[in-house]
Amino acid sequence: MAKKIDRMERGLVELYHDDPERADWLVFGRKAGPDRRGFLRGAGLASMGALLGTTMPFSANMPLGLIPNALADTRDEFSFDSKHGDLIIHNDRPVNVETPVHLLDDDVTPSDIHFIRNNGGMPMPISKADWRLTIDGEVNEPLELSYDQLMNDFEHVTLRLQLECGGNGRAGFNPLPRGNPWTIGAIGNAEWTGVRLADVLKAAGVKESAVYTGHYGNDVHLSGDEEKEVISRGVPIEKALEEDAVIAWAMNGEPLPALHGFPLRLVVPGVQGVSWVKWLRRIEVGEMPWATKDEAVHYIDLMPDGLHRQYSSIQECKSVITTPSGGQTLLDKGFYNVSGLAWSGRGKITRVDVSTDGGINWRTARLETPVLSKALTRFNIDWVWDGKPAILQSRAMDDTGYVQPSYGQLRAVRGTKSIYHNNAIQSWKVVESGEVSNVQVL
Repeated sequence: MAKKIDRMERGLVELYHDDPERADWLVFGRKAGPDRRGFLRGAGLASMGALLGTTMPFSANMPLGLIPNALADTRDEFSFDSKHGDLIIHNDRPVNVETPVHLLDDDVTPSDIHFIRNNGGMPMPISKADWRLTIDGEVNEPLELSYDQLMNDFEHVTLRLQLECGGNGRAGFNPLPRGNPWTIGAIGNAEWTGVRLADVLKAAGVKESAVYTGHYGNDVHLSGDEEKEVISRGVPIEKALEEDAVIAWAMNGEPLPALHGFPLRLVVPGVQGVSWVKWLRRIEVGEMPWATKDEAVHYIDLMPDGLHRQYSSIQECKSVITTPSGGQTLLDKGFYNVSGLAWSGRGKITRVDVSTDGGINWRTARLETPVLSKALTRFNIDWVWDGKPAILQSRAMDDTGYVQPSYGQLRAVRGTKSIYHNNAIQSWKVVESGEVSNVQVL
């Protein structure tokens, strides 16, 4: 089954800042010149090119201690430009890129601003003709499918579905836990095209002993050791057999970009993004779940009754106001349209309430169509700002009756050890000058 791989994440800037010579050994290899064989050779170059928006010619001839100028100025988070605006790069090895929440205004998130969460290094490019997908484990007939067989032998589907990192909202935990400090932008809503995972599994014949699937990609372990497995995950067999779980080859009507898993990736809506394995090469059907007791403590859901805990990898009901939001400024007092996003891994959003006074009073917002299951739903409400300090909040409910909790309610159930699934109510503070910033309200 899928394995839990512990590893430390460290970016190029930090490596070169602390010890340039060791960094050069780790990044390029033992030698200078054309024999360098480290991170920036092969697959690493693809990652750097994606970050910088260009290629890196003559990388093999770079002198010791030289890194791209775009990465040289700071050890903190840095950003690069897309045609839509600045994105936040939390790490470059592996690549982890967040979408600022104010850019998430489209019904379908454009591919070039969709967040990126990698666990390993970029794999070497491979052609569709050379790709093979293996289905094995607790099945009657193990399969090895070519790309063309997937395209020709199974029904095609296109679904608009949300993808969210389990660490989304981690920066809102206090104290701040380990891991990338995602704010709220590790979420996207793309249109995925492919074949149903259930159809492929049924072609292999799932045995009654099947409990979970394990998903394996073609990415590279950060150590560069080809014998080591990159972190992999799975889902309960019931989720894998749902009609909206897809083996996808297209994103927003185009072939999957390399950073999003070309040529194939899994799409399993409602489940944390780590199970949406990119560069998919193998699905193992197993008789045991992948989760360990130590991991399970991080995935404890606040249940609808507010009292009970349940292990789950499902993304809970959540919402966030995107306009106005952090870093924006209201120009003057008067009329504003407050808008945002709501979503649930359990089903459809049925209601969103908005407060402008920190949760004392709530008004029901308008939901914009279409309202789809396990997809981002836009909401908006009119607000007249009187020029005085205000705290803007949104609170969502889904069709299971689950209500988005306050931060205090979430912590009361989960304690202080959770580092995933922060779905607490988000709060934006507006001051007299009109500046908007994040604030935590219990």
